[in-house]
Amino acid sequence: MQTIVKSSLSLEEFLSLSNEDITYELIEGEKVAKMSPKRFHSRVTLNLSHLLNEWNKTQKNQGEVGIEWAILLQRKGKDWCPVPDLLYISNERVQNIPLEDIACTIPPELVIEIISPDQSFSNLNEKAVDYLNAGVDRVWIIDSKVKKITIFYPNLPPQTKSNDDSLSDALFPNLTLSPRQIFTEAGLM
Repeated sequence: MQTIVKSSLSLEEFLSLSNEDITYELIEGEKVAKMSPKRFHSRVTLNLSHLLNEWNKTQKNQGEVGIEWAILLQRKGKDWCPVPDLLYISNERVQNIPLEDIACTIPPELVIEIISPDQSFSNLNEKAVDYLNAGVDRVWIIDSKVKKITIFYPNLPPQTKSNDDSLSDALFPNLTLSPRQIFTEAGLM
């Protein structure tokens, strides 16, 4: 009888995999397919990306908004390469990353995950904590079904925002958004 040993992927092996039509994340040495976005997810991503880019322009382009830009992080002592739906990284941090087609090598200030139909809030809640533990400053989990956004902070309990609640944050000066504005722009309200 022959025993088959499954070896886990190193970060280098994962990053050298050929690009496919499916987006993967590296989790505990395993290549895990990311959920395929559906219509609401796509609309929120597109419109929130636009709103964040417009805000960034008013800040004289103090950073960069990324859509599905992989990040090289550590999770539970192991290499972790998540692919958030959106991220924001300041010029102060991004200047340390060469302008090449590579994964983000520094934790961004903001990661945004939008719940897909096959995902649960509890799974993304755990992922949000992992992002914070890896050095991300803020995590937004967006639930387009219930039209709510939960914000995770490193040293405070999460806050859930809805309707006209402000998403303002000292980390993002002059950013004036509300869940209603995001979901309305996406055509979901």
